[in-house]
Amino acid sequence: MDITDNDVLYEDNHLIAINKRAGDIVQVDDTGDEPLDEKVKKYVARKYNKPNGAFLGVVHRLDRPVSGVILFAKTSKGLERMNELFKTRQIRKTYYAVVRNKPEPEFGDMIHWLVKNPQKNVTKVHGHEVPGSQRAELHYRLVGEQNGYYLIQVNPVTGRPHQIRVQLASLNCPIVGDNKYGYPRGSLHKSISLHARKLQFVHPIKKEPVEIKAPLPKDGFWEKFAHLMD
Repeated sequence: MDITDNDVLYEDNHLIAINKRAGDIVQVDDTGDEPLDEKVKKYVARKYNKPNGAFLGVVHRLDRPVSGVILFAKTSKGLERMNELFKTRQIRKTYYAVVRNKPEPEFGDMIHWLVKNPQKNVTKVHGHEVPGSQRAELHYRLVGEQNGYYLIQVNPVTGRPHQIRVQLASLNCPIVGDNKYGYPRGSLHKSISLHARKLQFVHPIKKEPVEIKAPLPKDGFWEKFAHLMD
């Protein structure tokens, strides 16, 4: 599906944030599916009448089965400045995950070392540093329960591939639909119950606080948890 005005969560001269649908890939991969960055680039070019195309820089990524807010840069200056904010961890990221098992303890900090296998597109978690590993840290807390499912708020400190998915799985809380990391069955919609809810940062050019929030997917499941959020 093409990007429309309804998909845009925030936009200024330098940045544009999109409400990513579960199933969209952010950048090109070997599937041959059109990536989200190309769709957004076409949207910007069409909106501002740029027949030669528009600049668009990828600031961060979301896994394909994850929904929610994703930010792109419309200028090279915006890309450089936002890359620095992510690198220096000046971005507050808030995710929500739905799991079947109650986390024990109900809140805490998790630190692991992760190793990504690019051939199998799977990440393995370790409790200590091993060769080729990257340190991964997040904070989590149980928000509430609904019909035997548990809603967890997650604030990742680092941004490693599959980090939230594999770290919650290590807590015996695989995300609903994420059969890659231990949930017994996958989703028919090729999605998992992980939603990137908010990004908060100080705009690197305007120097103003920015909060971007993505509405929940309208899939008949997420709506059950809306009253527990924020």
